[in-house]
Amino acid sequence: MSENEAIFEFNVGNDVTDERYALAMERVSGISDEHIENKEFDDYFHTVREFILMVDETYKWSENGGKDKDSLEELQARNKKLYSDILPENYDKSYGNPTYACSKLGDEFGKILSSLYFELRAMIPYAYELKKNELVIRTELFLEVYGAFVQASTENKLPEYESIRNIMYWFYSDYAEEERMLRFSGLVAPEKDYFRDIIMNSDLSDIRYLYKFGEYITESEITTARHLMEMSEEEINKIADTFTEGYRIGFAATGKDITIKSTASIIYILGFERVIRKAILNLEKIGLKSGLTRAVMSTFFTAGSARRMACCGAIPNKQFDYDHKDDDGLFLDAALINRRLEAVRAAGEKYKKEAKLYGGPAVLEGFGDVPFSPVPKKEAIHLDEAQSKLLSDFKVQASIIQNDYIIEKERSFTIISFPVPDIGDDYKAIFDETVKINTLDYVLYQNIQKCIIDALDEAKYVTVKGMGDNHTDIKVMLHEIKDKEKETNFENCVADVNIPVGEVFTSPVLAGTEGVLHVTGVYLMGLYFKDLEITFKDGCIADYNCANFESEEDNKKYIRDNILYNHKTLPIGEFAIGTNTTAYMFARKFNIADKLDILIAEKTGPHFAVGDTCYSYDEDNETFNFDGKRHIAKENEISAKRKTSPEKAYFSCHTDITIPYDELGEIRAVREDGTGITVIKNGRFVLPGTEELNKPFDE
Repeated sequence: MSENEAIFEFNVGNDVTDERYALAMERVSGISDEHIENKEFDDYFHTVREFILMVDETYKWSENGGKDKDSLEELQARNKKLYSDILPENYDKSYGNPTYACSKLGDEFGKILSSLYFELRAMIPYAYELKKNELVIRTELFLEVYGAFVQASTENKLPEYESIRNIMYWFYSDYAEEERMLRFSGLVAPEKDYFRDIIMNSDLSDIRYLYKFGEYITESEITTARHLMEMSEEEINKIADTFTEGYRIGFAATGKDITIKSTASIIYILGFERVIRKAILNLEKIGLKSGLTRAVMSTFFTAGSARRMACCGAIPNKQFDYDHKDDDGLFLDAALINRRLEAVRAAGEKYKKEAKLYGGPAVLEGFGDVPFSPVPKKEAIHLDEAQSKLLSDFKVQASIIQNDYIIEKERSFTIISFPVPDIGDDYKAIFDETVKINTLDYVLYQNIQKCIIDALDEAKYVTVKGMGDNHTDIKVMLHEIKDKEKETNFENCVADVNIPVGEVFTSPVLAGTEGVLHVTGVYLMGLYFKDLEITFKDGCIADYNCANFESEEDNKKYIRDNILYNHKTLPIGEFAIGTNTTAYMFARKFNIADKLDILIAEKTGPHFAVGDTCYSYDEDNETFNFDGKRHIAKENEISAKRKTSPEKAYFSCHTDITIPYDELGEIRAVREDGTGITVIKNGRFVLPGTEELNKPFDE
């Protein structure tokens, strides 16, 4: 195909999209003069019609430069109007709430039409980005469903539920490849990047820039941005340099060649644009162009998770996201899973060259949000057992396919976190202390952690016991070290990919690893777990419970959905000892231990991760501690299956669960002959050479 032919084809495609869009919006406008017999359903379609027309008006406003012309008050009014319907204060009467939808439309239609509205709300950011095709396909979906109700209404009845379910099913099947292409290209081929353009070309001293993204904006994002505006260039550079240097060191520490990469992705929460602008420039200096993909809440991408895994602003209503995380349950079957796997493969093939040049993500997370514990709803869609298995298998298979293109052993990452204003009145002080924690002297920790590793490398297994209300009692088996001069079980982790400093970690032997892990309260992926208790046998989860809800069934489902991710069991992929007592006391000083990001929390005590090891897809890449000792504990009995049955080796999840020092009775390394070395006793380090770690406790 010649260049002229390619341009012609592209323009024809645009013309077709323009025509479809115009026809769709004309049809939606016409609904105002139409009514179906059933008044409850009539109200639903007219309410959703108003939302779509509001999105259309926003598209035209964006196209005409409204983002740059409007006053702050006008921008704020538009932002509030777009998201108002699902905000907590309005959610009881929103069709986005499956409980309300079912009360008005009946159980079957209530669920599926609430799910349709969830999908349509993904149109908001696409209107800002002028992605007309994304608006077209969703509006046409709405019109097809509406048309089925209009047709049935002529006979004074409702359509068959199965006909509506089929419309939704084929929408997600027909556009599976197109949507996967869009997401994958944004990750590995960030030529035109909406977020990057705003960050690099806006006046970041004018808070109006936040409203260009199309995300929900609250005082939290504004306060964050204004706090960064008050910081000196030197302070901003210090934060950004720590962030991007961690990314660079991640390659160097694992012997990977960063010079063969040309792109990286940045994931962050809105408000940190001054830092991100400098980070983009830093990455450019080492030859990496940054891409910043948006978290889109769509059933194409949720796949059983309410967590936003890419760039985002405020979350309008976490309960709304949680209510719709399993909307796949309406129609998920083996054929749709196969279609999605084909889409993953097609996207990889189309962007094979670009994927090879992708270096991995650099992530800036926030912590301190208002605590959220979801309300389980019978009206929400739930996966059945067969669908749960299909979805968990899909995640594993999709990760295996993607690894053929984005090769894990050649890429790296880094993660850093900072507080958000919702953390409380001491926000600025907490922010400043977090900067200090994120930039602690790694050499000091490196040498102290070597003392801990030397002691642990004497052991056949390690015992961890709680104290007080914590009844943890677990034995962790370690790999056999054949050459103690050259080999080690534990990685000496300093501030590279995983900021801040402060842990030693390993992948345990599963056989013989057993006992109970218990924490009195912990936040995992933004969700609160009360009295979380997990029992292990041969390194795998044998039983679990918590005390969030009155019903044991609800408690177990909560864990199954949000820790096991619908797997029947998971292995211990990591055992670690956190050494950052400075971070621990910082959390106690400000009474924010329950709000810490996992990156910091995992450094404030021992932690266990269930799921994949820290070395998944990277087991055969040799890595070493600073003393030259090679890490030998990079797999377990399950991940060892990767060479023959990769679908049985990985789980596509890794969740850290930390026991805080004040709940920790003892960590003891036990030798072959039964003698032992105590590392921590009653929450304090007692191993010679670690005394420095106790100083923050006494200050």
